Amino acid sequence: MGTNNMLAFALFSVISVASGLYFHIGETEKKCFIEEIPDETMVVGTYRVQVYDYSIKDYLPSAPGVGMLVEVKDPEDKVVLSRTYAADGRFTFTSHSAGEHVICLHSNSTAWFSSGQLRVHMDIQVGEHAVDYSQIQAKDKLSELQLRIRQLLDQVEQITKEQNYQRYREERFRQTSESTNQRVLWWSIAQTVILLITGFWQMRHLKSFFEAKKLV
Repeated sequence: MGTNNMLAFALFSVISVASGLYFHIGETEKKCFIEEIPDETMVVGTYRVQVYDYSIKDYLPSAPGVGMLVEVKDPEDKVVLSRTYAADGRFTFTSHSAGEHVICLHSNSTAWFSSGQLRVHMDIQVGEHAVDYSQIQAKDKLSELQLRIRQLLDQVEQITKEQNYQRYREERFRQTSESTNQRVLWWSIAQTVILLITGFWQMRHLKSFFEAKKLV
């Protein structure tokens, strides 16, 4: 496959607890995912790379020097994140516009190692699930009740963002439907006009034909 972009569509729920998976790619291939994210929402991704060892026919931890380039683009195709991490890494970004964000990963290996195979374990957490509340509790010295209230407030905020995003999607769908219906209406009118003009022309043509043959 060389450096061709292998686009794998994996749609994760915005309010899910976690999105865990693993996939296989060549050392010079790219794998992309699509994540629907509301605006102003934090996303945390963690991954772990293993390299296939042909001698033992199994995957082993990657060798030093092998890293992963993580690139994230927003719905307007603007680059939100582009950075090279280690073989085991963690990336974080915050969405600034609602919609489908494309998350791509590929190794920093050169074509000399294009025959190698990688297994990438990946986990994506979105919204309040991306927050480390134990760290917040220790930093802000919160009690269990205060921490629970903080979690509930974050959950309410995330639900509000999700509802706003769903309303935005519904509005876009309605606009698309109205536009499609309008085009279908005008196309039907155009077809009707063409049929009427064609019928009128045929009648005139037949009348001229019969008059020329002195049949009428």
